[in-house]
Amino acid sequence: MTQYALAIDIGGTFTDIVLHVPESGRFFAHKELTTPAEPARGVLSGIRHLLAREGVAASDITRVVHATTLLTNALIERRGAPTGLLTTDGFRDILEIGHERKYEIYDLFITLPKPLVRRALRLEARERLAPDGRVETPLDAASVLAAADQLVTAGVTSLAIGFLHAYANPVHEQQAAALISARHPRLHLSLSSEVSPQIREYERLSTTVANAYVKPLAVSYLDALAREIVALGVTAPLFLMLSNGGLTHVEEAKRVPVRLLESGPAAGALAAAVFGGRSGARDLLAFDMGGTTAKLAVVRDGVPRVAHRFEAARERRFTPGSGLPLSISAVELIEIGAGGGSIAALDPLGLLKVGPRSAGSDPGPACYGRGGAEPTVTDANLALGYLQAEGFAGGTMRLDETASGGALDALGIAAGMAPGATASGVHAVVNEAMAAAARVHLAEHGGEGAEPALLVTGGGGPLHGPEVARRLGLRLVICPPAAGVASALGLLLAPARVDRVATLATKLDTLAPEMLEARFGVLEDEARAIIAATLGAEAGITLARTADLRFAGQGHELATDLPAGPYGAGSIAAIRAEFEAAYRSVFAGVPPVATVEVVNIRVAATAATGEGRLDPEIPATGLTAPHAHRAMRFGEAMQSVPAFRRGDLGAGQRIAGPAVVEDGMSTLLLPPGATALLEACGNLVVDLGA
Repeated sequence: MTQYALAIDIGGTFTDIVLHVPESGRFFAHKELTTPAEPARGVLSGIRHLLAREGVAASDITRVVHATTLLTNALIERRGAPTGLLTTDGFRDILEIGHERKYEIYDLFITLPKPLVRRALRLEARERLAPDGRVETPLDAASVLAAADQLVTAGVTSLAIGFLHAYANPVHEQQAAALISARHPRLHLSLSSEVSPQIREYERLSTTVANAYVKPLAVSYLDALAREIVALGVTAPLFLMLSNGGLTHVEEAKRVPVRLLESGPAAGALAAAVFGGRSGARDLLAFDMGGTTAKLAVVRDGVPRVAHRFEAARERRFTPGSGLPLSISAVELIEIGAGGGSIAALDPLGLLKVGPRSAGSDPGPACYGRGGAEPTVTDANLALGYLQAEGFAGGTMRLDETASGGALDALGIAAGMAPGATASGVHAVVNEAMAAAARVHLAEHGGEGAEPALLVTGGGGPLHGPEVARRLGLRLVICPPAAGVASALGLLLAPARVDRVATLATKLDTLAPEMLEARFGVLEDEARAIIAATLGAEAGITLARTADLRFAGQGHELATDLPAGPYGAGSIAAIRAEFEAAYRSVFAGVPPVATVEVVNIRVAATAATGEGRLDPEIPATGLTAPHAHRAMRFGEAMQSVPAFRRGDLGAGQRIAGPAVVEDGMSTLLLPPGATALLEACGNLVVDLGA
C-alpha cells in the first residue's frame, strides 16, 4: 500500500494542498481559493478535490503538516479573543509605555501601535520578585482572585499573566495560574515564564499578551480542523509548522500559538534552501511572491537566518519599531506589500502606486470575476500576455480578460496613460517596490559571501523574479519544480524543532563552566521532551547552543553560536573567542572593552522527520518546440513569444528568452536576453546575462 504525507499551507489568496509519496519522492498539488471567514472550509474542499483527482484514499495518509496565516491576520486585523492582563502592582501600563521612543522622531501625528489589551482590562496583583528571582513580596492570593473575577465579569476569555522578573523565578505566576484555574477553569491562561522566559519587560509582556490574544482562536481552529480531517477518514497525526522553521505537535502549538505566526513563509525559506542546494547554490535570496504579499529571506551556506525577535502588525509596514515586538524565534524575513492581488492606484500626487492594499481572495482581482473592480498586479500580467486566461491556478479558474481590461482602462484614463502602458507601468512599479525593499534588507543583513542567486517561489515569484533580480544586479535566478506551492513542499522538508531560552544577565568571566553546563542541560532536557512528544522517543536529536552576548555598556546583544558541550576548563575563553569573531564579522572590529556579558542562553533542538525526499519526474529527453506562441508585451510593443509546458522539457534543455515556461501553478517569465537550463534535479536555472 502506497503511503502519503499531506501538506496544507493557507495563504492570503490561495490555500495550497500537496500530497507527497515519501518512498518515491513524487508529489501532487492543488490550489484552492482561501476562505477567510472559515479557513477550514477551503482546506477541506482542497483535500477532497486532490484526493479525488489522484484516486487516493484518505486512510492512506500517514502524516499531515499544516501552516497558516490565520493567527497573523488575527493580530493585524485585531480579531483576537477578549483578553486581559494580570501584572505586578504598579506595572499595568508597560504595554503603553513601551520603549518611550518614536519610530519616526519628526512625525508630529505619529500613530503608535495600540496595545492588544485596553487599560480597563489590565489589572494588578500584589507581589514582587527581585531581579535574581528572590521573593521580596509574597503573592497575595486575594488580589489575584479579585482581579480574575473582575476580568471574567468584563467578558475576558483569555488572560495573560506577566509578573516582574518572572523569567528568573516562575513561582508567583504558577501560583496565580493555579488559583485562577481552580476558580475559572474555562479561562485560557498564558504565563510569561512559559511563553517568553527572558529579560526585558515590554517585549516579554507584549509576547505573552499576543499569545493570549490568539490562543482561544488557535485552540478552536486546530481542534475543529483536526476533527474535520478525521471525519474525512484521515487518522494520521497533525503537525504544525513554527516560525523558526520546525514542526511541533498540536498540543504544543495550542499552548504557545504565538510561535506559529510566520509558519508559511518559514516553510518557503526552508524549501528554497533545499532546492537551491540541489543546484549548488548555498547563498540565496529566497523570494516568495504570493497573492497577497511577497517575502524575502537570506540563506547563507544553505541555512535560512533565524532571528529571536519579530514585529507583528506594524503601523507602517517597512518601519521597525512601529509594530508589536514579539520575543519568538523566526526565520528572518522582510515582508513586501506586493502580491498578485495588490491594488494599483494613484496617490494624492497623481503617481502610480501598487499595494499595500490587496484584493485578497474575496473579491480578488478584477480578472477573478468575483466582484473585484480595482486593477491589480494579476490584472496587469493578464493584459500583458504573461498569464493566460485558461488554466490559471492549476486549471481551477478561468480569468476574465474583459473585467481585467476594464479595471486597467479606468486607471489609465485617470493617469492619462494608454491601456498597454498602464499594465506595463503596474508591472514595473511593483517590481521596483520589491527590489527596493530587497536592497535595504541585503544592506542590513546580507553580510559577506558570494553573489547570491535569487530563488523564486509562489504563484508570482517566477513571473516577477527575473526582473527583480536584474534590478538588484543579480545574474542567476533559480525556479524550482512546483514553485507555486513551494511553501507547502517546505512543510514536508521541515524537521521538528524546539527553541528554548533562559536569561542569565551576568558577566562571562564570573560564570563557572559547570554552572553554565547545568543551565544548558535544563533547556536541552525540555527541548528533548517536546521532540519526543512530537516524533517519538527514538527520534535522533541534534542540539545547537547559542547565547546573546554583548560588551559591557552596550544596550543590544549579538546572537553567537557557541561550542558544543559539555563545558569545562577553557570553555569560557572559547566562548569569548567565538563572540569576538562573530562581532568582528558584523562590525569589522572589536572595541577595547574587557568585560563581556551573557544576557540569554539559547538551545535549538532539531530532529529529521524522514520526509525529505522530493524527486520530480524529469524526462531524459523532452519536446524542443513550444506548445504555443502568445502575444506578450515587452517594451513598447506586443510580440509573438513561445510558451513551453514545463512537463514537456527534458533534462539539459535550454530555452532562450523572451519566453514563458508554465507548470499550472506558476509561470516563469524569461525576459529578452535571458536563457534557462533545466537541470536533472528539476530546477530551471535562469542566466540573465551581463
